[in-house]
Amino acid sequence: MLDYQAGDMSAFETLYRKHKGPLYRYFVRQLHNQQLAEDLYQDTWGKVINAAVQYQVTAKFTTWLYKIAHNLLIDHVRAVKPLDKVTALGEDQTMDSLEANHHVSPEPQLLQQQQADMLKSCIAKLPPVQKEAFLLNIEMGMTAAMISDIANVTLEATKSRIRYAYKSIKQCIANQWQETSL
Repeated sequence: MLDYQAGDMSAFETLYRKHKGPLYRYFVRQLHNQQLAEDLYQDTWGKVINAAVQYQVTAKFTTWLYKIAHNLLIDHVRAVKPLDKVTALGEDQTMDSLEANHHVSPEPQLLQQQQADMLKSCIAKLPPVQKEAFLLNIEMGMTAAMISDIANVTLEATKSRIRYAYKSIKQCIANQWQETSL
């Protein structure tokens, strides 16, 4: 980021390539709305570009980037709907979209898809603060300290959010697995 701040455009391209996929997935998984995710994703990069002149190294670039993303997400949720009214996106995958593999029988593929769907469903049911902490930890590989900086909460609160998210997901999957076994 310091190289980009000094005028090196290729440095921005490097930052963008490194963070574009994970940042976009962060918004999609938080909002369950691709169009809105794209809008906030673009807003985040716009803020990065606009803030380049004032950028100071106070944390890792990733932490700074996700703090911007987090704040945009919070601003949007506050402006549009209460936190507990965020709804999950309907499943966009059908049986026709499962890719056939001629060397593997369809049962393991179907089981794997069902397990993935269960996990997505359970993550979607988490309270927003737990979901954010969980996704930043699992998907982005961020530490609890980084997440606490992004969410502007204590380290202990972040650890609790992650712990409760794991516990809730584990229980949700166990319940869903039991329902399908009956």
